[in-house]
Amino acid sequence: MGHKRIVHVIDDESEVCEALKVLLHTAGMEARTYASAEEFLSEVKLSRPLCLLVDLRLPGMSGLDLVSHLQQGPMCPVVVMITGHGDVPLAVKAMRAGALHFLEKPFEPAELLQTLEEAHQRVSEIAAQEEAYAAIEARHRSLTAREQEVMVLLAEGMPTKVLATKLGISTRTAEHHRAAVLQKMGARTLSHLARMSISLQGRSALPRP
Repeated sequence: MGHKRIVHVIDDESEVCEALKVLLHTAGMEARTYASAEEFLSEVKLSRPLCLLVDLRLPGMSGLDLVSHLQQGPMCPVVVMITGHGDVPLAVKAMRAGALHFLEKPFEPAELLQTLEEAHQRVSEIAAQEEAYAAIEARHRSLTAREQEVMVLLAEGMPTKVLATKLGISTRTAEHHRAAVLQKMGARTLSHLARMSISLQGRSALPRP
């Protein structure tokens, strides 16, 4: 991996932000700080998985509202909530809305770093899933319109003869398309192809049958 792990810290207390910058630096992480959820949303592109450390109580949009808002987007960051002042019920609500963990102030440095390690692990997993999905999508785009139709039917488990009749083509042509689809999609088996098809449908790149 090699690159520095970045934690986006959203907290309106500047001394907390400064302390976190120092602490994270010692653990080989970089803290980027924002005084509000609005500042974070205006400055950061959510085009890849990110790790966020968010105070529950913020001026303007609250940490809980931010988590709910981020869940609507296509690329949901991994969020660790910071909570104080007996806000545990709200923090639990934030976890229900999609936050990974919450930590109570004043937090133990070791516990914070352990939690952020877990969050970064999750970010790496999401990034790997995104890469795998992007590869499937690119292969799917390389299919002709007819091959895309054939793929949907094959992935449903339709036998080649039935598929040929349904599409009004010869069995031989259907077999030719079947071979082309498996090869272009890099599918070893029909089961593998079905899994890719389900993944694409989950992201709505394909019409559902």
